[in-house]
Amino acid sequence: MIDVLVIGAGPTGLTLAVDLARRGVRYRVIDPGTRTGSRGKGLQPRTLEVFDDLGVIGAVRAAGAAYPPIRAYAGGEVVWEGRMSETKAATAAVPYPNVLMVPQWRTEAILHDRLADLGGRVERGELAAFTQDADGVTATLADGGTVRAAYLVGADGGRSDVRKTLGIGFGGETRDAERMLIGDVRTADLDRDHWHTWADMATQSVRVGLCPLAGTDDFQFTAPIAPDANPELTLATYQKALEEASGRTDIRLTDLTWSSVYRVNIRMAERFRAGRAFLVGDAAHVHSPAGGQGLNTGVQDAYNLGWKLGAVVNGAPASLLDTYEEERLPVAAAVLGISTALYEKAVEGQADAHQRGEETQQLLLGYPDSSLSDGPLGGTRAPDGVLHDRDGARHRVHDLLCGPHLTVLAFDSFDTGFAYPGVRVVTIGEAGEYQDQDGEVRAAYTSDGAALTLIRPDGYIACTGDADTIRTRLSGLSSTTA
Repeated sequence: MIDVLVIGAGPTGLTLAVDLARRGVRYRVIDPGTRTGSRGKGLQPRTLEVFDDLGVIGAVRAAGAAYPPIRAYAGGEVVWEGRMSETKAATAAVPYPNVLMVPQWRTEAILHDRLADLGGRVERGELAAFTQDADGVTATLADGGTVRAAYLVGADGGRSDVRKTLGIGFGGETRDAERMLIGDVRTADLDRDHWHTWADMATQSVRVGLCPLAGTDDFQFTAPIAPDANPELTLATYQKALEEASGRTDIRLTDLTWSSVYRVNIRMAERFRAGRAFLVGDAAHVHSPAGGQGLNTGVQDAYNLGWKLGAVVNGAPASLLDTYEEERLPVAAAVLGISTALYEKAVEGQADAHQRGEETQQLLLGYPDSSLSDGPLGGTRAPDGVLHDRDGARHRVHDLLCGPHLTVLAFDSFDTGFAYPGVRVVTIGEAGEYQDQDGEVRAAYTSDGAALTLIRPDGYIACTGDADTIRTRLSGLSSTTA
């Protein structure tokens, strides 16, 4: 019997697998191996922080680039140019302030490699059926094999077989009239420094777009199509759509490496858990592409669930798993509202529909109303900052949080002798391991005057307080006791 069976190896399933692997959890990942192409290409700042913790930020940054400026044409004439958002400088508190463009297939490849580094792999196969009882889940695979697991996680997309088997409703809407031809193409006739679009300037609606994909020779092609269209997904179809929308015949497409027809779905599952089965990513919520929220929300579903599964299979209270739905369902609902609002602005042709603000970066999302959060800072993202060790070397706070452990930051409170099994205690102050030379870290973490701050493995503050307060909270989060 294994601990966790993950169905689906997109970015969400792979994030979960990597997190489970580094925790020593016994798991398997099953996926049919369908090519995903560029799809979700925008990685938000909070997702970059997650990938930093999982040990892939270097590879992700090497593979990605900033979004290029958008250029709109009327035929061959440039009639407008602008950016989705202004580039921000990194700060001590926010190390990754800008969205990064990485084609989804490359994000998946990086996570595959990280999983392999941890001794894991993805198995090719499909789920045929599963049942669950008080002690676990029995899954039957399409090849006739069976898997017995303590828990099952459906990361199997918007058409999730896991969700359907559980009988969980998927409320929302499918806008059949709003469909799009999408694919990864190549051309030598456009520069790779701009996102090229041809639009109806009166309605601000894009007729066709070609976005250069960072680190590749591809452009992501997008063009709306008629509700009743059933296009053949060939290079000739994409070429014809480009010529009709742009009025140009001098741009030749030479390759089609991935193709699909997309229709707008805006849906969310009524529940994210049923017994020993969980839903994450698109299996739990699907978004319009506006704002680049879908992939990022799925990654953070997995990041929330991973540490809780790891803690429970190692002896933490089973009730900890109840907080996955408690925390992630309202977040997903809020993010779904953001992406839908941005999409509606584009449909309505509003002049600022291309612009993106802080609400899409997911740095402000948190769990202040969670049963795991106490005090004014409870449930908020742990801010980054700069500390120096006794030799004067510089350290980021987030680097000290990296890893599968819980962390306590102790500010000038070394007389408490605080310790707890499996918890890293970081002492900060004149007599501590680290110095806060400018006081900014102290100000960020001790606004309520508390000496100790407990930080969850997913980088959110659980609570602040004295040693007794922290130990009480730890008893519900950890597999060990003081």
